[in-house]
Amino acid sequence: MTRTDLLEKTSAARGRTVLISGAGIAGSALAYWLHRYGFVVTVVEKAGAVRDGGYPIDVRGTALDVVRRMGLLPRLRDAHIDLRRLTFLDEDGAEVASVDPYAVTGGVAGRDLEVRRGTLAGALHEVVRDDVEFLFGDSIDTLDQHRHGVDVTLRVGGRRTFDLVLGADGLHSHTRELLFGPEERFHRYLGYCFAGFTVRNTFGLVREAAMWNAPGRAAVLYAVGAGGDAHGILNFARPQPPYEAYRDPQAQLDLVTAVFADAGWAVPGMLASLCDADDLFFDVVSQIRMPRWSRGRVALVGDAAYAPSFLTGQGSSLALVGAYMLAGSLAADKDHAAGLAAYERDTRAFVTLNQDGVGKGEAALFPTTARALEQRNTMLRSLDSAPPEEGRPAHAALVLPEFRRAAAAAASPPPPVAPATPISTTAHEPGPDTLN
Repeated sequence: MTRTDLLEKTSAARGRTVLISGAGIAGSALAYWLHRYGFVVTVVEKAGAVRDGGYPIDVRGTALDVVRRMGLLPRLRDAHIDLRRLTFLDEDGAEVASVDPYAVTGGVAGRDLEVRRGTLAGALHEVVRDDVEFLFGDSIDTLDQHRHGVDVTLRVGGRRTFDLVLGADGLHSHTRELLFGPEERFHRYLGYCFAGFTVRNTFGLVREAAMWNAPGRAAVLYAVGAGGDAHGILNFARPQPPYEAYRDPQAQLDLVTAVFADAGWAVPGMLASLCDADDLFFDVVSQIRMPRWSRGRVALVGDAAYAPSFLTGQGSSLALVGAYMLAGSLAADKDHAAGLAAYERDTRAFVTLNQDGVGKGEAALFPTTARALEQRNTMLRSLDSAPPEEGRPAHAALVLPEFRRAAAAAASPPPPVAPATPISTTAHEPGPDTLN
């Protein structure tokens, strides 16, 4: 939809105007729900289009109810990858254990979903692209809040004013930096770095993943089909974040190559593919922890506010649930301050429960010492070959409220959150979500 179309509709609309920064999973889902509630929505995205392809991500628990309410569940079920086997290898490339992936990831066969990130992002964009304004190839430069709105200067689109601005621009959110200051205040480094990229599937993998481990290092090959391409991930422990490599692709290549220079198995071929890859994604494994997610008329959602790290496998699910809760909370109260307060009050326990799971199991798949690696291998050998019947309680700990009923009520109690049941240290996803 063009800006002209929106302006013609706005004269007859009673909805408040909202600018969303980021057209990824959180941003597109948020745009959908805000439009449903009558807001006039603009989405600004620095990329030239919705990003296609990408690594597999999970949709679990409460997030399944979000996509069901959006009418996307059948489409996503058709795109479900259905990974059938996860094989662990020792430093010499010998098999340690071959297990059902759900026994490790915390998912439930036949219920939870695993799809390519681009498949989910594309589906979310398609259901809202004709209803809201998308500004691709642009981004927020400055924000100036005042009593009646937020004046926004876009790098390309000039100056505009909105009632609200919502940041859905990921782990390294520029909106968060403008609102709350440097990322370092909220960034919790978890001790690992990773590189993700595409490799040719010359390994005979079909709907399966193989993980090679040495102390402090891991290499993963992940094939979603037969032949074609596979996803490659090189993960390694590092005491401090490599700040010098953040914005320097050559420094990233040099660092990863040096760490894995003497590795065996398929790693030499992965390094060769890494050097030629045009889709390299390098980052640290980390979380964002913030005491509050909003200030004035500006708020954050998804990884920008509460990235859980790919070690939880919950980045996309938290983004979907957070988008639903933020949009509904704003719709339920004409006072934006009350709506934003309700969003934090009713969502934070669910977010914290899922983020806290990482503290119990970050070493489960990526041990940093020989002893920890042997303990992990012993645990893997003892796993039941059958997939689990129940997922981790944290995934479904929030029951989605019906915001249309809440809007008509004088007050709405917070949605129920299940008790913080201890979470298995082995229930972690072997693929990145903050790449979410």
